[in-house]
Amino acid sequence: MNHHPPDEYTRLLPNRFDSTPGPYLSPDDPAVSPYNLFSVRLVRFVTVALTCLTFLWWTLLLVALFITPPGLHARGSPFFAFGYATVALLTLATELLFFAVPSRSTRALSFVAAGLLLVDAVVIVAVGRVRHEELVAGVASVFWATGMAVWAVAADRTVMWGKRQEEERLTGRPETRRTLLEWTEVMLSGLALGVLAVVVLFMTCTLVLRAFDSRLAPPGERYWVDDGKYQIHLYCHGNKTDEFGNKTTTVLVEGGEDPVERGLWQFAEDALNNGSISRYCFADRPGYAWSDNAPSPLSVSMASDALRQTLSRAGEEGPWILASAGIGSLYSRVFSSRNGEDVRGILMIDPLHEDLLARVGAPGRGFMLWLQGAMSPLGIQRNFGAILKGRGSADRVWGRASYLSGKRIFAKLQESLVASLSKREVESSRVIQRKDVPLVVISSGEQIRRDSEWEDKQRDLSHLTGNLEDWDIVDDAPHQVWQTLKGREVMEKRLRKLAKL
Repeated sequence: MNHHPPDEYTRLLPNRFDSTPGPYLSPDDPAVSPYNLFSVRLVRFVTVALTCLTFLWWTLLLVALFITPPGLHARGSPFFAFGYATVALLTLATELLFFAVPSRSTRALSFVAAGLLLVDAVVIVAVGRVRHEELVAGVASVFWATGMAVWAVAADRTVMWGKRQEEERLTGRPETRRTLLEWTEVMLSGLALGVLAVVVLFMTCTLVLRAFDSRLAPPGERYWVDDGKYQIHLYCHGNKTDEFGNKTTTVLVEGGEDPVERGLWQFAEDALNNGSISRYCFADRPGYAWSDNAPSPLSVSMASDALRQTLSRAGEEGPWILASAGIGSLYSRVFSSRNGEDVRGILMIDPLHEDLLARVGAPGRGFMLWLQGAMSPLGIQRNFGAILKGRGSADRVWGRASYLSGKRIFAKLQESLVASLSKREVESSRVIQRKDVPLVVISSGEQIRRDSEWEDKQRDLSHLTGNLEDWDIVDDAPHQVWQTLKGREVMEKRLRKLAKL
């Protein structure tokens, strides 16, 4: 009698035809298991290995949200790559947790997720601006997530085949019944994969919306900075020279908590049309409006250096009047200290004092920004705003809904993470700030009434240079002073005065 080594058909268990009490085992016998098959055990081993690799990738992308490793910089929202890695990790974890209980529903849900992820991959690769923003991390993550969803379908199908094979061999028929525990596991796996499929659906909608918004052209130009790592958007309007051929003073506008395009752009344009100024420029800080995100960490001085590079590449040489608002005043102050000879005046609109950066860097605020960023690829508010409220691309790029974008949230997170470093940089800039530069401070009356510390810090900033021209408190104006008619009138009046000095 010939004896052959065990294979997929002879299995690892002895033939039970001649055993007692009967030729077949009970379906509840632990020996009736798909793990008897080497192919099933191999699939599980590969799934474990893929889960470990995915976890390492997920951890690396998590670290990249705080300190960007070489090659993992995302010029757009790094939360998208992190989101795809999370989807891949949870898909594999669910497959492992319920590995021995395959079901048609889980395969269908994984297949749906794989199809949506494939759509995402096509969008990222096909749309130039999205590909520019996602770079290696985003492209690799979406393709990996797609592959893991396909693997989950293949693994589940393999286990289903192995289960049927062993049941037919050891019990005489495939088992159609499930125990209460198995039904519970099927329900939980279906629920988990169903949630993941919905998550991927929302991510797909957000990505399609990003691709649609990428058609909105910036009003100026983008310039590469920091050795070609990312681009900064710059827009200038007005005459560089007067009627006699002399250089005119350019107002360099720095936004506050919002992009310049939201409010300050219109103010600068009105001042130009009214003849109060001859020319203005503004550059979006990294992560705002049409500018790319910068690698982390990004401090105030690093952003100011990027602005200087942008102006240089655009051929803008000044001289400058620096007009800034809120937290943007910190960036203008550092710029002023490093380009003192070219600065003819400083106008600060309800500026943030460096001593109050502790509020920006509060751990609770940082955690909430990270949490908001992690949820941003779902784009729930942005998607429903586009569908139900008819919000357009401009609203999402720089308008009311721009604060919901992952790119903008990441920029805020960067500010929060380096608040203490930025504070030291701004304090150092104060030491080398030229004292003869004309200075105007315009403060919000509402902010002063609401915050007892704010007035003291505004008073301190009025001594930034030794040449204070005016310090105005606009009684009924909010932090965004230009939102009131009185605030705009005061701002333009003071700006006109600085331009004529």
